[in-house]
Amino acid sequence: MRNLRKSKKKLFTVVITAFAFAVAVSFLLPTVLTIANSFMATSEISSNYGVMYGNMTGDRKTYISENVNLKFIPDFVSFEQYSTVLFKSPEYLFKFWNSVILTVPITVFQILVAIFAAYGFSRYEGKVKSIIFFSYIILMLMPYQVTLVPNFLVADFIKNTATEFFTQQGKPLPEYISNMRWSIILPGIFSPFSVYLLTKVMKRIPVSYIEAAKLDGANELQVLFGVCLPLCKGALVSVVMLVFIDYWNMVEQPIVMMKESDLHPLSVFLSQINTGDVGMAFAVGVVYMIPTILMFLYGEEYLVEGITAGGIKG
Repeated sequence: MRNLRKSKKKLFTVVITAFAFAVAVSFLLPTVLTIANSFMATSEISSNYGVMYGNMTGDRKTYISENVNLKFIPDFVSFEQYSTVLFKSPEYLFKFWNSVILTVPITVFQILVAIFAAYGFSRYEGKVKSIIFFSYIILMLMPYQVTLVPNFLVADFIKNTATEFFTQQGKPLPEYISNMRWSIILPGIFSPFSVYLLTKVMKRIPVSYIEAAKLDGANELQVLFGVCLPLCKGALVSVVMLVFIDYWNMVEQPIVMMKESDLHPLSVFLSQINTGDVGMAFAVGVVYMIPTILMFLYGEEYLVEGITAGGIKG
């Protein structure tokens, strides 16, 4: 009977492991395919994938059904696609730079706001604090599409007001107002996700640590930066990674907020490449993935620690 149970348990383990391996492979295959195909020459790309779209006049596209040959190993390694992306077509790098301009300020300032707000929520109790924190939770549970329209109306009102003001002054509208990047950056800075997560982590810090620092003469800023943040390092790195990846992949916000396509980030521009040059889409896709992959490889340990253990070591 005992041997039968051991056999069943071993069989169950093998089945679960095989299933998990199959799921992992299915997730990795698109990434591996993209990287491998990015090193193919244009002629090999055309022979394997043919013409994906035809009759491309304006917004009308007719899909051409052809046999697609998925290849994970190129016949000859070629850097032709990367040469075009990095040197011959600067528009791709401009879109990449647009992504950096939008994502980095949002990530940096959202974390700064979250650090101070989370410390306040975790250190002080009161009815007003509970109401404000509950409001944060409600906002966090709302999908972005719900707040997108109010954000657009507010941004449009501010731009129209600024335009009228500068017109009365006889001055041109400053570029930092006309480009509408601020309409994406400002709401991103005050996103409630980071505040909520860091508050939950800081509440796990033993009160004795803070009291000991207070007895040593530390003020609130010294407690925050000398005690709380070192203990929340794992969670802090996790939040930075999640926020960066979230806004690096944003699509709806730039499309709605910014009318000029020259200001759109690479995440929006990728869909336009896919409808044209398939080989170019592979290379641009790899370039697009590099920042997030490097960030994940650097902070994988902190990400797991921050999610599972709250990032606090006693």
